[in-house]
Amino acid sequence: MTYLKKYIGALYLPLRFYLAMGLCIVLFILSFFFPGIFLMVSILLVIFMAMFFIDYVFLFVLGKAPAAKRIMADRMSNGDDNKVEIQVKNNMLFTVDMEIIDELPVQFQKRDWQLTHRFGAREQKNIGYKLRPVKRGEYEFGRIIIYVKSVLGLVKRRHNIEAEDRVPVYPSFLQMRKYELLSQTTIQTEYGNKRMRKIGHSMEFEQIKEYVRGDDVRSVNWKATARKGSLMVNNYTDEKSQQVYCIIDKGRLMKMPFGGLTLLDYAINSTLVLANVCLQKQDRVGLMTFSNKMGSLLAADRKPIQRENILQLLYNQETAFLESDYDMLYMQIRGRIKHRSLIVLYTNFESLSGLNRQLNYLRSIARHHLLMVVFFENTELHSLSHLDAKNVEEVYIKTIAEKFEFEKRLIVKELKKHGILSILTPPDKLTVNAVNKYLELKARQAI
Repeated sequence: MTYLKKYIGALYLPLRFYLAMGLCIVLFILSFFFPGIFLMVSILLVIFMAMFFIDYVFLFVLGKAPAAKRIMADRMSNGDDNKVEIQVKNNMLFTVDMEIIDELPVQFQKRDWQLTHRFGAREQKNIGYKLRPVKRGEYEFGRIIIYVKSVLGLVKRRHNIEAEDRVPVYPSFLQMRKYELLSQTTIQTEYGNKRMRKIGHSMEFEQIKEYVRGDDVRSVNWKATARKGSLMVNNYTDEKSQQVYCIIDKGRLMKMPFGGLTLLDYAINSTLVLANVCLQKQDRVGLMTFSNKMGSLLAADRKPIQRENILQLLYNQETAFLESDYDMLYMQIRGRIKHRSLIVLYTNFESLSGLNRQLNYLRSIARHHLLMVVFFENTELHSLSHLDAKNVEEVYIKTIAEKFEFEKRLIVKELKKHGILSILTPPDKLTVNAVNKYLELKARQAI
């Protein structure tokens, strides 16, 4: 049984074999009408069978199985291109063509993935490709399947190489590294950098030094001046160790898709990046999730391990399909967050009436903390509202789209009227807009 599986079960006939065999059949049919070519066709058939036998011997008797292994990181980043390599070595003493199939996780739904490469004798290659997961969780890779054929190409031999592996897909830590440099700048936009005017005076003491021309006379330290006998001033630095809490709504509206990811995934990726920037700024970062009931809670801290704690906590967050309970959220914030903090609330409101149902709770939170509500533009509605209407149906669609777009702008004004900061952003620009707003507030010392 093993013999049959090795020498027969792994045998596959490529297209070239069927074309050659088909040609021989056609020539034999023609020889029925033209008997003079029968001998020549018989010789061609013998040559074809001899070449087939030689090809079989090279691959199944003299040939050695190729070596292959998958090289990739121990975890993948959700929503980003992750590099994967397959290292393949030809162990045969002659040139072969290889069709390489990597059994990808079922989440990618790819059944036609295949790479074709030619390998010289004893040649080794690293073949790279990229995968973009759009869902967090554990991904299972299967075998590496290689079909080998010689230059003759009349026979293919299949090799199954065991390479099963499990890789977790975490929130986008690649974006986190990308935006790490933002913590060294005051503000960044897509068009350049700008500095924000501070609206207050930092009160975190740094040192006492001698007065030099240009120092703020309001910071003169009269006691130190009396002791020293020369004018001394206090030096202050930007305040640190301020609290920032990222709160993620996991209600039904966060299940809406965009670019393969849900709004919840965009919020999670943005939270990870923003938390990293806050830690770079030496602020304390905490995390809270909620839907119709409370989810996870991570107390604010600025230890280096906090970044990994946030990543692990965000790994398995899932959307609930019920209405979010803002009353419960308010009670939890009042009970758990004792000090005034910047609260970044990732949520979504599709209509003004949806906001009005929760506005009282948002106002109550804003009385004790600096609240910033982050919600999403509906990009599909934006494209429909700019549609060039040509009939009554398209006019109706455009009007409804403009109505919902207008309500989104009204939501921003309503929040501003009650002293609540807001960011209305497309999902793909969420991260940069959220980080920019935080850096702006930090530069203005508004936290």
